[in-house]
This record gives sequence, C-alpha cells and structure tokens, in this order.
Amino acid sequence: MSMAGNLRKVTNLGRVGGLRRVARLARRRPRVDLSHPARSPLGSSVVNCVTYRDGHRTGARGDLVDAVRQVRKSGEGFVWLGLHEPTTREFAGIAELFDLHPLAVEDAVEAHQRPKLERYGETLFAVFKTVCYVEHEELTANSEVVDTGEIMVFLGKDFVVTVRHGRHGSLGPLREGLEADPGQLAQGPSTVLHAIADHVVDDYLTVIDSVQEDIDQVETDVFAEHGARVDPGRIYQLKRELLELKRAVVPLSRPLEELATRPIRVVAPEIQAYFRDVSDHLLRAKEQIAAFDELLNSILQAHLAQVTVAQNEDMRKITAWAAIVAVPTMVCGMYGMNFDHMPELHWRYGYGMVIGVISVACLLLYRAFRRSRWL
Repeated sequence: MSMAGNLRKVTNLGRVGGLRRVARLARRRPRVDLSHPARSPLGSSVVNCVTYRDGHRTGARGDLVDAVRQVRKSGEGFVWLGLHEPTTREFAGIAELFDLHPLAVEDAVEAHQRPKLERYGETLFAVFKTVCYVEHEELTANSEVVDTGEIMVFLGKDFVVTVRHGRHGSLGPLREGLEADPGQLAQGPSTVLHAIADHVVDDYLTVIDSVQEDIDQVETDVFAEHGARVDPGRIYQLKRELLELKRAVVPLSRPLEELATRPIRVVAPEIQAYFRDVSDHLLRAKEQIAAFDELLNSILQAHLAQVTVAQNEDMRKITAWAAIVAVPTMVCGMYGMNFDHMPELHWRYGYGMVIGVISVACLLLYRAFRRSRWL
C-alpha cells in the first residue's frame, strides 16, 4: 500500500491505542487527490503525501509516520503533506506528529484568517489568501466577481504541511511544476513555500487583469450616450469585490518582506532572493488595486454627475412645457369667469381670435425654448 494511501493513520492520534491502532482503522478510508478539481472534495481531507529526496519524489512505502521517521533518521529530504479543509479531529494526529503549535492548528482548521507569518519554535506558519475570478456573462448589481479561499503552510526543516480552504487554489499543477525542476526542489521545504507564495501572487495579477475588463466595460457604459441610465449597483458591486481582493493582497506585504529580508532558520538564504521577486509582484498588484479603486470612484462621481445633468434637463423640459401650457390656461381661465360684460364676449369672431392668439403665443414660446435647447 502506498504511503499516501496509509496517511489516515495519523488523523486520530489522541485516541487510545496510539499511532498503529488508529492506522489500521484509517486505512479503510480511500484517499482522494484534491489536486484534481474534478475529484474534490469527496469526503477526504487528504490531498497527497509525498517524500522528496535530492529534489526527486521517492517511491517510499509505508505510512506517514514511517516516512517522517525515515527522513529524520537519514537527515535528507522532506515530506510534503497536503490537506483540504480538515476537521479538528482529523488534524489532531498530524499536529502531534509534527509538533505544531495549538494556536496555529486552530487557525488552520477554522480558516478565515488574514495573511500573516508566525514563528513557533522551529516551525514557520504562513497564511495566504487565494483568489479566483468568477466568470459571468454580464456584470449585475449581484454578480460575484472575486471568490476567495486560503492556504495555510506549516514549514519545518524536514516537512511541509499545506492546508487548503475553498474550491479553488489547487496545488496540483504547482507540485508538478516543482517536480519538473529537481534542482530547485532539492533546496528544501522553503522552495515549496516560495512556490506557493509565487503561485498565489500570480493568481492575484491574473484576477486583477480580469477585473480590469469589468471596470473598462462599466466605464464604457457610463460614458456612452445614455450613461445616466447605467445601474449604479454595478459600480458599487465592483467596489465591494475590489475590497475583497484588497483584503487578500494588502496584508501579505509584511509577511513577504520578512521572508525576503529577515533570516529565518527554516528558510534557505538562497531562497530569500526569490521572495524579493514575489514581493515586487505583490507591490504591482497593490498599486493596480489602488488605481482601480480611484478609477471606480471617478466613474461613480461621473455617473452621479450625469444623473444630475439628466435630471436638470428633464426639469427644464417640464418647465418649458408648463410655460407653454400656462398661456391657454390663463386665457381660458379669464374667459371662463361668469361676468356679463367682458370684451369680445358677444363678438362673432371672438372665439377664433382667442384661439389664434393662444396658438401664436404657444408657438413663439416653443420656438424660444427650442433655441435655448430647453426642448
């Protein structure tokens, strides 16, 4: 049986019987490779478990405990364990095996954490917010544009434990890319941490490019001929989704700065230069988000100005027609008074004259308002 297939033995270490007894029970639960989106999730928190030595995947047999023991005994290689939304019960054995701090374990299980970097003894705990662009045919006031998830990384000198939350952010392609470059992977677990950080930040830039298309479309609609009719809810929705993206991107600056500049025992010095490159990409993402926020504010203000102008135009039209209608209303009101002695009241051509005067007056007012572009 493969090492990944026997991984379940550590999910219930707190129970009576120890590691071996729990392992026999856990073997009954099939492993699901969540690195393939079509297969996830199907009831298992285990994505994969692989041992690497000299940058190559080893064909070691046995369970996770044996793999960790072999790595620590030889002093070479490391174990990469991947999980997807584990429960507290499932994670308990893993936490005991790798001596993970309870606070970090709680954060990894509960999720909904801000991007951060924490040190617990010889273990490094990093939290990354993953983002995914949600495709939609047309942007509406209720459209979901950005979906977020999380990746937690426990990093030690001989192990990497990744905990993923959310339906996106699969690390399968990333794992394959690393395995294609054994020289880089041979530098140790910190290579995996850098690859994850680089992968997450690249996704930020990809999502930002897609969001820009939505912003460009809204901008085009606002400045179109009938821009005042654009639903302002679309603009507010983009601002809300941009805020969600900002919450994922901005807090990551400090952790990446620490990884790039401060000496950390479990991070190889030669890897720190790569973190500086990731930090530069993150800075670009932050600048674009800030620019988008300002642009959306400008678009919203322009839309409100267009609405105000349109309302003023409507009020001018109403006022012009009211002025035109006021002429016959006034004349008819005067001749509707019940007096016996009124000018032209009994004149044979009085009615025609009054109608003519009213028509001429209304026509003159209409031409005057047309010239002033009130109508």
